[in-house]
Amino acid sequence: MQKLNTTLVYILSVVGFVLCCCSGIGVIPAAIGFYLANKGVKEYEANPDGYSNGPAMKTAKTVSLVVTILAALVAAYTLYTYATTTEEERAQQELEQREQLEEMGIELPW
Repeated sequence: MQKLNTTLVYILSVVGFVLCCCSGIGVIPAAIGFYLANKGVKEYEANPDGYSNGPAMKTAKTVSLVVTILAALVAAYTLYTYATTTEEERAQQELEQREQLEEMGIELPW
C-alpha cells in the first residue's frame, strides 16, 4: 500500500499559521497545502484500497482549510487597514507602538 504525503501538508499548514501573523502572508503556504491535500483526497477516493492513510489526509485537508481561511482573514484585514488609513495615521500608530514597547523595556534595533 502507498502512503499519501500528509507530513508536507501539515508542515505547510503550520508555516502558514505562523506566517499569518506577518500581514497574512501565510495564505500562500496554507493554500498550497490545501491544494496538495485536496489532490491527495481525490487520489484516495479514486483508489481507497491503494492508500493506507486516506483518513489522515482528510484531517490534513481540514487543518489546511482552517489555516487558509484564518490567513486570508488576516490578509483581508491588513489590506483593509492599509487602504483606510493615511500615511500620517500609520506613522502615528507606529510611534505609539514603539513608545509602548519602550515602556515595557523592549528595545527595537531600528
